[in-house]
Amino acid sequence: MPAPSAFYAAYQEALRSWPDPVDVRMIATPYGLTRVNSTGPEGAPPLVLLPGGGTSSLVWGVCLRAGLARERRVHAVDLVGEPGMSVAAEGRALRTPADLAAWLDAVLDGLVEGAVELGGYSYGGWIAAHYAALRPERLRRLVLLDPTQVCAGLRPGYVVRAVPMLLRPTPERIRSFLAWETGGAVLDQAWLRLRAAAAALPTARPVTGARPVLGPEVPLLALFAGAARCHDPARAARAAAQAAPGAVVAVLPSVSHHALLFAGAGEVVGWVAGE
Repeated sequence: MPAPSAFYAAYQEALRSWPDPVDVRMIATPYGLTRVNSTGPEGAPPLVLLPGGGTSSLVWGVCLRAGLARERRVHAVDLVGEPGMSVAAEGRALRTPADLAAWLDAVLDGLVEGAVELGGYSYGGWIAAHYAALRPERLRRLVLLDPTQVCAGLRPGYVVRAVPMLLRPTPERIRSFLAWETGGAVLDQAWLRLRAAAAALPTARPVTGARPVLGPEVPLLALFAGAARCHDPARAARAAAQAAPGAVVAVLPSVSHHALLFAGAGEVVGWVAGE
């Protein structure tokens, strides 16, 4: 289904702020066509990024402007069934973590050869962690940025505030929820317009299930938002360190979950780069 014109215009506006050049690909998978926006030096180590639920690859824009693709070839993915430019296949829905792994197999096959660094933010972190558990041989490193439902459960108060926006999204409800969770932090305005425009798009039911099992098979880098309202960040950080011995884990103070890739972009870039 083509994206409504307002969403398409907002998507193109947000993409124009990315470092040039941006290579756009539509990769065929068993679950539909997957849009991937790639930038950074050709031949540099690949970093594949998965966004959170309810958003798209454009959520990485501020981090890219802060230098995330300076020494990596970044491949930012639009999740199938979420707001973005990917196109879901009719009659073939993603329903289980195994389905997500098969989808991501096809995406990686269409992008790169060999093992990659896989990063995920929020719900994208849940997907990435499941993939690491199912396909450890395909990953050089797993990067989790405040992943949800991986190391700690969601706080009931967060769920209560999110439900109206999720059941009947409107631009006003989306902006109100983000303002509440971030404490009024300044977010990227082009991305915020895109996020609000996504209220008009149909979305698929996200894949849910058990928490993924982290382990020592894949080197883990995990960064948690210290002011996150979605879960207890200190508890999540402890769980990550205990589940994956040798993991590099930290909590970024004073940044909320939904502001992490915006207000915390500089710290995220430095953390991923090991600076």
